[in-house]
Amino acid sequence: MLKLHGYWRSSAAYRVRIALNLKNLPYEQVSHDLRTGEQHSAAYKALNPQGLVPALEHDGEVITQSQAILEWLDERFPEPALLPATPEARAAVRAMCGLVACDIHPLNNLRVLKALKTDLMADENAIKRWTKGWIGEGFAALDQLIAHHGHGYCFGNAPTLADCLLIPQIFSAQRFEVDLKPYPNIRAVGEHCADHPAFNRAHPRHQPDADTVDAQV
Repeated sequence: MLKLHGYWRSSAAYRVRIALNLKNLPYEQVSHDLRTGEQHSAAYKALNPQGLVPALEHDGEVITQSQAILEWLDERFPEPALLPATPEARAAVRAMCGLVACDIHPLNNLRVLKALKTDLMADENAIKRWTKGWIGEGFAALDQLIAHHGHGYCFGNAPTLADCLLIPQIFSAQRFEVDLKPYPNIRAVGEHCADHPAFNRAHPRHQPDADTVDAQV
């Protein structure tokens, strides 16, 4: 049995839930409330010394970092494939993944937002401007890539790892009240994926540890 350590509103854990669902893999969820610091407990840091989610346990091994987990899942459980067949196509999907995972998400995750508030004394308006700015810049580029490569999904006509990363980032953008109108291709992928059972089951509002009110975003 696969055991996923996560948190209902974690974008990185959300990515992994989508991939597990797309591959029809059963898994157990273990929640760590990031707001109260449960991810820093001694027991969890013995599994993941970085004290971040997600972490995935399988046959006595622990895999950390969401992109490493996604790539491992695609190698270990190859059907359905979440990376395309050719090296060029795989590079295009990985570039989209990197745009989200490296250039958008790290700049608006919980640790950074806390640091902006406590270390730099940024108020809520300043934090919102920061968040919207980085999401907007990344989405502007990603929207063009989807226009070039996508046919219903980020790349082609079937889900890939790029969709696993984009959909949680859309959820995060909505939480921060980012206007998605300038990104028609991103919106189209989001609407398409909303009708897919694997994406729907992975949504934060459907997780056992979800907050009743906040999960309605």
